[in-house]
Amino acid sequence: MTAVNEQTATHGEAGVRIASALRDEIVAGAYVPGERIRQEDLAERYGASRVPVREALRILETEGLVTLVANTGAWVSRPSLAECDEMYQTRERIEPLLLRYNIPLLDDERISALGRLVHLMETAEDVERFLALDREFHLSAYELATTTVLGGLVVQLWNRTHHYRRAFARASTVDGDSTVHHEHHLLLAAIRRRDLDEAERVLAAHIRNTRLELTRHPELLED
Repeated sequence: MTAVNEQTATHGEAGVRIASALRDEIVAGAYVPGERIRQEDLAERYGASRVPVREALRILETEGLVTLVANTGAWVSRPSLAECDEMYQTRERIEPLLLRYNIPLLDDERISALGRLVHLMETAEDVERFLALDREFHLSAYELATTTVLGGLVVQLWNRTHHYRRAFARASTVDGDSTVHHEHHLLLAAIRRRDLDEAERVLAAHIRNTRLELTRHPELLED
């Protein structure tokens, strides 16, 4: 490998590493939709040059998490209400299929772990703790099946809608709404019975309820 190729490979690896860290920060709420991301800040924080930082931003742009404007800069993407609705409608249709692929692969130990997560969500002391448990519950139920595009697409849609799931969770907590916990129990019961059709139905309704709530309260997308 030539020196130029070695440098390109090194920049590529650093770009992937920075993209992974920045992705986690965006999902965790360290950045909010519409916030500017300064390349110089990232370069200093991660001890990297501008080249891997730009690569990281391009990676996140392809995932829909970052918007790049030529000769201007980078911002955390801010989906419109219509875009958010489309992403949730997509999730309603493909996420149940991914769950269907996974249920036959979930052993008793994994299902017991899902049950513990359902309990922990009900007793979570704050929204961020609930969101972390909710993400672990769903994604750990989807990760065993080998898929070509479905698994990665679902994770990307989760990442892109996470800010609005946070807004929905905060609003639900204020209102004292326990619907989401009831839905988790129904979903867990269907998984335990290995009832593929019922699990798909419950999960689709679970996602749909969040979408409809966001549609009824567009101000949640303005936070």
